[in-house]
Amino acid sequence: MKISVIIPVFNEENFILNTLKKVQLQKQKFDLEIIVVDDKSTDNTLDILTNNSELYDKLVKSSSNLGKGNALKLGFENSTGEIILIQDADQEYDPGQYDKLIEPFEKFGADFVLGSRFRSEGYRRVIYYSHELANKFLTFICNILLNKNFTDIETGYKVFKKKLISNMQLTRNDFGIEIELVMKLTKVSKKIYEIGINYNGRSYEEGKKIALKDGLIALYLLIYFAFTS
Repeated sequence: MKISVIIPVFNEENFILNTLKKVQLQKQKFDLEIIVVDDKSTDNTLDILTNNSELYDKLVKSSSNLGKGNALKLGFENSTGEIILIQDADQEYDPGQYDKLIEPFEKFGADFVLGSRFRSEGYRRVIYYSHELANKFLTFICNILLNKNFTDIETGYKVFKKKLISNMQLTRNDFGIEIELVMKLTKVSKKIYEIGINYNGRSYEEGKKIALKDGLIALYLLIYFAFTS
């Protein structure tokens, strides 16, 4: 089973190299296709990627900085694996947990798997309570709209069968892609699983990019995509 790991990157000069090294180690266990998508970084990220090409299989360069959604869509278009695994570049999510994320596909024929930060028995960095509260509220709204029992819809770890998005029209270029993927994949997936994961969240001083406006947009998108295809 070939797994395409999509890594969207924007100004991650301090983290991208270590992230790629950790993902590369997983090739010892899985048939991975590592695709890095640079969303027009303005720091040294692209130079680092160019000088360490042995750590990935494909480098896709966006012509302009449109956001995470745009980068992910470019990655999807260039992937050849049966499974898509989204990996953030900022080291908040540990590639050493791929075993847990892939297990439901191998054991149960999963269609869509989410790595939940709130089901984990492992470690989770103590960080912003406001973010946790907002995430739980958005997850609550999502569960009402879709009649599901998710615990973490805003997780960075989303893994799914590529065929599910082959005819899917993805419209968001920003962080809203997270909500769009959850809503649309849930509608077309028969078997959905959550797996508890460790989480090493970072602060704004360390480069975190999500903002209040992204939460407000997410709420709007939950309602919008609940009633559209």
